[in-house]
Amino acid sequence: MTGPVADTLYGKLQGAQCDGVNIWRGIPFAAPPVGELRFRAPQPPEPWSSVREAREFGPVSHQPVSTGSTRFGGTTPEYSEDCLYLNIWSPAAEGEVLPVMVWIHGGTFVTGAGSQPMFEGTHMASKGKVIVVTVNYRLGPFGFMHLSPFGGGLASNAGLLDQIAALQWVQGNIAGFGGDPKRVTLFGESAGSMSIAALLAMPAAQGLFAGAIMQSGAAQTLKAQQGEEIGAAFLAELGIRPGGDTTLLDTLPAEQILKAAGAMVYKLSGNAMSMLFQPVIEPDTLPADPAQAIAEGVASGIPLVIGTNLHEGNLFFRGSGSAENFDQSLQSLEMMMGVENLAELALHYPKTVEGQADFLTDLFFWDSSISIAERQHRYAPVWMYRFDWTIPGHPLLEKAVHGAEICYVFNNLSHMAHYGVEVTPAMESLSDAMLNAWTAFAHRGDPSVSGLSWPQYTLDDRATLIFEQDIRIVADPDRKKRTRLLSAQENPPQDSSAGTLSE
Repeated sequence: MTGPVADTLYGKLQGAQCDGVNIWRGIPFAAPPVGELRFRAPQPPEPWSSVREAREFGPVSHQPVSTGSTRFGGTTPEYSEDCLYLNIWSPAAEGEVLPVMVWIHGGTFVTGAGSQPMFEGTHMASKGKVIVVTVNYRLGPFGFMHLSPFGGGLASNAGLLDQIAALQWVQGNIAGFGGDPKRVTLFGESAGSMSIAALLAMPAAQGLFAGAIMQSGAAQTLKAQQGEEIGAAFLAELGIRPGGDTTLLDTLPAEQILKAAGAMVYKLSGNAMSMLFQPVIEPDTLPADPAQAIAEGVASGIPLVIGTNLHEGNLFFRGSGSAENFDQSLQSLEMMMGVENLAELALHYPKTVEGQADFLTDLFFWDSSISIAERQHRYAPVWMYRFDWTIPGHPLLEKAVHGAEICYVFNNLSHMAHYGVEVTPAMESLSDAMLNAWTAFAHRGDPSVSGLSWPQYTLDDRATLIFEQDIRIVADPDRKKRTRLLSAQENPPQDSSAGTLSE
């Protein structure tokens, strides 16, 4: 069987071709993080001598098994610690050099993979004339457990270090696939977007990318003390006491690691919404809060597209609910964000499921994204968007929920069949507009294209592009709500219900 062959620093790779796009799947960008490499920083992959087949996706990081059809398209991937693989779609002709778009998937840092069908890169690569790269990274306890305080060479933010290893691989090898290492744009959604916020602030990621697109996620981290408490609780589940021998972590079955992590999460948060696995602020990898670091210019010169969906929270809150549920959600949100008592701000929202959804949308997604835009626009051009597209009558997509924009960005509307949706010409037009804007940004550092003028976001007019039936620019959308959220942050209450996990 023949296919396109590419040279890398580690050996030759033979891929496949589809609709004029060369595709390489399951490329190892780091050594398998197993045994003595478990819970440690990623290491370079071993080279190979013969031509390596790269036609099939690699295994995905251990995560809760997907039983539906939307995440992995009804297929069952291989779940493994040996998961550090990336995938490349290239439409480049001989001698052509194209910009590169590296996708970081979301999934609350516990689910997902670069091989998910909705991230299939053929259409984006072909229509946008870009190289598309999707990456895996360690998830859950394997990728986001703050273990460096416990010695033994254990790492913190291992999942972020995996992303950096993938970007380093791209810098060293993407030219062999027709890509320009000087024009690498990161784009990601949810936890992938939160990862990008962290990468903007991480010293080890400096110089590895030239632009960023952040979809539905901003700076989100744990403080070191919180992370250490979570790590200690996890070790306790494994029978490792403070100051104990952590070498046991190298040999325990992965299933036991996952079981201990699940028990730890339940004991610390019960059934409440929580994000115990996420980036942590610590000196060796992420020395400062990303939002603060961005405000101080750490990402100077990196243009940014950032935005949210109109009804983000309605993915997580649906159906009927009570005031008791609202109060519990409020406490969970305080813990997730590490912020002070939100009770006064919550008075502006009804104590219903819809109120919970709106509050999560406004505070966790929209307001935090505006904060990043405000901080970065002083150091580089910033463009802001909002995705408002809905499908009336659909049980989920009648709202512009969290993640609803992804298939439009990748031009993978055929995946909408898993949601029982028949694609319309209007949906195709919206998808073309988003793909064209995203890939134009990768080409020129500006998302404006013919027929779609997109002004930069400034504090003067806060221009925001609304992706809806009528794509339009709105100055400072929901200004009253934005200023209320800003005022609450500038004048927080003195007492706090947020703090360490033990409080």
